[in-house]
Amino acid sequence: QLQLVESGGGLVQPGGSLRLSCTASGFTLDSYAIGWFRQVPGKEREGVSCVSSDESTTYYRRSVQDRFTISRDNAKNTVYLQMNSLKPEDTAVYYCAAWRSLTTVQQMCLMTPRRQSGLEYDYWGQGTQVAISS
Repeated sequence: QLQLVESGGGLVQPGGSLRLSCTASGFTLDSYAIGWFRQVPGKEREGVSCVSSDESTTYYRRSVQDRFTISRDNAKNTVYLQMNSLKPEDTAVYYCAAWRSLTTVQQMCLMTPRRQSGLEYDYWGQGTQVAISS
């Protein structure tokens, strides 16, 4: 079965840290760009951070720059999102996605209304809940 599985979510206090993992099964990630997206109930899904297949290009949304770091370990078929200095507004369900596209990583990371269907991305995980609260 071809799938992505996220893990590492949880409840932490403001200022805390979490590391999310996205592991592929049934296929290898090394030829795919990978992104982390998040969604709050009632709001559109938004791109958080994305990385190209060769890790030469990364993108972060402005609100997470200098706090979050995306990385990939192709040997483990896993992509990580290290999240530091977490804020209540980071609370969301976090999803990872994998795709192969000629569109730039930055463009694919921007969940425009046209991309909200998710169909431009080849694989999606089931999501992991991140809650930041004191």
